[in-house]
Amino acid sequence: MKKLFNLFLMLFAAMPILSLSESNPTNFSETCEDGSGEPGSSFGIGFDLVLDFGLYRNSCPEAESIVYSWVQTAVLQDPRMAASLLRLHFHDCFVNGCDASVLLDDTEGLVGEKTAPPNLKSLRGFEVIDSIKSDLESVCPETVSCADILAMAARDSVVVSGGPSWEVEVGRKDSRTASKQAATTGLPSPNSTVPTLISVFQKLGLSQTDMVALSGGHTLGKARCTSFTARLLPLQTGVPANHGDNLDFLESLQQLCSTVDPSVAITQLDLVTPSTFDNQYYVNLLSGEGLLPSDQALAVQDPGTRAIVETYAADQSVFFEDFKNAMVKMGGITGGSNSEIRRNCRMIN
Repeated sequence: MKKLFNLFLMLFAAMPILSLSESNPTNFSETCEDGSGEPGSSFGIGFDLVLDFGLYRNSCPEAESIVYSWVQTAVLQDPRMAASLLRLHFHDCFVNGCDASVLLDDTEGLVGEKTAPPNLKSLRGFEVIDSIKSDLESVCPETVSCADILAMAARDSVVVSGGPSWEVEVGRKDSRTASKQAATTGLPSPNSTVPTLISVFQKLGLSQTDMVALSGGHTLGKARCTSFTARLLPLQTGVPANHGDNLDFLESLQQLCSTVDPSVAITQLDLVTPSTFDNQYYVNLLSGEGLLPSDQALAVQDPGTRAIVETYAADQSVFFEDFKNAMVKMGGITGGSNSEIRRNCRMIN
């Protein structure tokens, strides 16, 4: 127990946690129209863009290598940055589509999304995106969108952490607006139940399998005590909240959060392989060691999600394949028509 507790007491800071062929572009206005994410369904956000897996091969052939180089350097300096960059893309796509609205600063006449509760003091990695954009602007001015940078950086964060690679669809544009309200209400909470998670993802055309696969991104990163206090309720009531709760694990969490200010104390989402993108997250869930309530819920609240968790825990290759497919699908949630290619990712042109 002492050894496990010591593993938790590592850092106390603000949370961040917490790539098909060129000749086959995807037009989501034609392929998605009923909310299921299957052919003939619509994600319901905006679909006037045609995304392409090889758009920059001629217009900016250095784009992918520049993004990868910056991501590799950033993660080598701070392994936690991999989760942060992956999370930026997720928080972008879930609010009015993948349009880089999450990167906009507050300016006169525009309230950004960075201060929305799910983002405040938790999102990080903005400086890495700034560096990538600056480098790209020097070689391919006004060519590569900030939204595409986020998508490529998310993929490369997974790759440099030992996870799978995939071709990233590109051609997104950057929004000229942002929505703090949409960021407040549209992002799933760490206390979400499985029905809530399924509903939130389905509204964006993402299936139950996509949801469980994308949740596997929590194999990287950290979370604050304030994100998982609901996991400690069984210790206060004496009654396990979920079948299979690991009480020793929960006691370690409680010890951490009672020893240090819970608003600043953070711990790894995956204690076993915290900086490696693998399937350990799902193994942890089956052992009752999911950190966030919404994570542990996948293994205990719904037979369908538990079956997927069991499959991924048993076969990492299945998880990797489903994760890649879900990332491409999520990255295809495009924004509206009021868009551009920003010269600076933090402000409109």
